[in-house]
Amino acid sequence: MTDGSAEPTADALAAPAPACAVDLLPERDDGLTVAVSGVWTRDTPRPAVLATLDALRQSPPSRLGFCDRDLRQWDTTLLAFLLAVRAEALRLGVAVDVTGLREGLQTLIRLATAVPERDPRQAPEGPPTVVHQLGHSAIARWYRTAAGIGFVGECAMAAWRGLRGRAQFRRSDLLYLLYVCGPNALGIISLIGFLMGLILAFVGAVQLRLFGAQIYIADLVGIGIVREMGAIMTGVVMAGRSGAAFAAQIGTMQVNDEVDAFRTMGINPIEFLVLPRMLALTLMMPLLCLYADLMGILGGGVVGVGMMDIGLVQYWNQTVSAVGLNDVAVGVTMSTVFGVLVSLAGCLRGMQCGRSSLDVGRAATRAVVTGIVWIVVATAVMTVMCDVLGV
Repeated sequence: MTDGSAEPTADALAAPAPACAVDLLPERDDGLTVAVSGVWTRDTPRPAVLATLDALRQSPPSRLGFCDRDLRQWDTTLLAFLLAVRAEALRLGVAVDVTGLREGLQTLIRLATAVPERDPRQAPEGPPTVVHQLGHSAIARWYRTAAGIGFVGECAMAAWRGLRGRAQFRRSDLLYLLYVCGPNALGIISLIGFLMGLILAFVGAVQLRLFGAQIYIADLVGIGIVREMGAIMTGVVMAGRSGAAFAAQIGTMQVNDEVDAFRTMGINPIEFLVLPRMLALTLMMPLLCLYADLMGILGGGVVGVGMMDIGLVQYWNQTVSAVGLNDVAVGVTMSTVFGVLVSLAGCLRGMQCGRSSLDVGRAATRAVVTGIVWIVVATAVMTVMCDVLGV
C-alpha cells in the first residue's frame, strides 16, 4: 500500500531509499509527537521501533500525537507500528491524537480499532442457569410466535391480492404444484385410505361380532372415515409429503440467497413462492379427502363383505343410509382447513430456514411437526364446534 504520491523520477529510483525513521518531537505541556518518515515496508530494517516503545515506557508524556514527514513508501508494517505505539500509550493512560497523519492512515487506524480485541485471559462464562435458559427460551418463542403471526398476515394479504389478480406469481408454477399436490399424491393416499378403512373395520368387527351386529361395520367405517379420519389422515400424509417438500425447497432458496434476490428485484417472495403452494394444496386437499373416503369405504367393505359374510349390496345400502351430506361437508371443510395449515407450516419453516444444509433438514423436520400439531389442534377445535352447532 502506498500513499498515492506522484511517480518518482529516474534519479530518485536510482538512489537508495532511506530506511524508516522515527523522531520523537517534544511539545508544549509535556506532550510528545511521533513523526514517521522514510520507507516502511516489510523488507526495511526498523531499528527505531523498539527504541520508541522503550522511550514511551520510561517517560510517559501527558499527550501523544502522530504525524508523517517525507513518507515515501509504506505498507501494513507502518500501520502495525502505529497501532503498537497507540496501544502502549493507551495502556499507560496517555491521550492519543492521530489527526496529524494523512487521511489514509487515519482511516486504517479507525478500521483496525473499531472492534476491541478479545482478551484471551478473560475467564469464560459459566454454564447458563435454569432461569437464564427459561428466559432465553421464552424470549425466543415469543419472537417466533410474532414472526409466525406476521407471516400469516402477509400470506392473507398476498391471497387477497391474488383474488384481485394482482399477485406476482407464474401460472405455470401453480399448474405444476397442482399436479404435484394432487394426481402425483394419489398413490400414497390410496394406500393410506384403504388401510385405514381396513383397520377401522377390523377394530369394530371384534366387538360387533359378539352381538351379531356385523352390519354396523358399514356405519362405523362410513361415518368415521368420511367425517374425520379421511381428512385427518390425508392431512398428515400431505404434511409429511408436501409440507416437508415446501420447507426444503424454500429453505434451499434461502441457502442460495435466491429469496434475497427476489426482494432485490422487487418481487415479493410471499406472492411468488408461498401463494401458489398455498393455493395448490388448499384446492387439492378436498379432492384428495374425497378420494381417501372412497378408498377407506372400499377397505371396510373388503373386511365386511369378505370376512363378515355381509352382502355387497347390503353393505353399500347401509353405508349410504348412515353417511349424510353433513358428514361429507364436515370432512371436506376439515380437509380444506388442513390444506391451508399444512402449506403455511411448510412455507413458514422454509422462510425461517438458516444458511446451511443442516438448517434445511431442520426446516423440513419442523414443517412436518408443525403441520401435524396444527392438524390435531384444528381437529379438536372443529369437533367441538360441530358438537356445539349440532352438525
